[in-house]
Amino acid sequence: MSSQEPSSDIRMINVGGKPITVRTARASARLLATADTVAQIRSGQLAKGDPLATARVAAIMAAKRTSEFVPLCHPLPIDSITVAFDFAEPTSVGIEATVEATAKTGVEMEALVAVTAAGLCLYDMAKSIDPAMTLTSVQLEEKQGGIRGDYARSPAVH
Repeated sequence: MSSQEPSSDIRMINVGGKPITVRTARASARLLATADTVAQIRSGQLAKGDPLATARVAAIMAAKRTSEFVPLCHPLPIDSITVAFDFAEPTSVGIEATVEATAKTGVEMEALVAVTAAGLCLYDMAKSIDPAMTLTSVQLEEKQGGIRGDYARSPAVH
């Protein structure tokens, strides 16, 4: 083990000279659960109340507070956040969030935090019936805006 101090070059990037532009990002995640748990989430019939409405609010609240969770993120004036759920498979809940801001830096982290918070909220609300649930596949799907250009995840090749 080295006796040197760890590097202290951690810093927030200066975005002062960047132009204010419209930035959007879309992220996704998947909650894996039993078919019965997914059916109960979908129907909104959990002991704690409506899981999808609660998870949507959790996602929005978390996205707005991303800079409090991720140390080097800038606080951003978010223009909109949308959260959607899909039930394409009987044993999972798909979660997607799209965040938009007119700012000097992107909103990728806000979208990623949103889907993570939504998944954790669903887990919390259903853990009494299915503690083996797994939150997985948290990923950026696409982003637009900024000097580095747009990004879109390539479809998975199976």
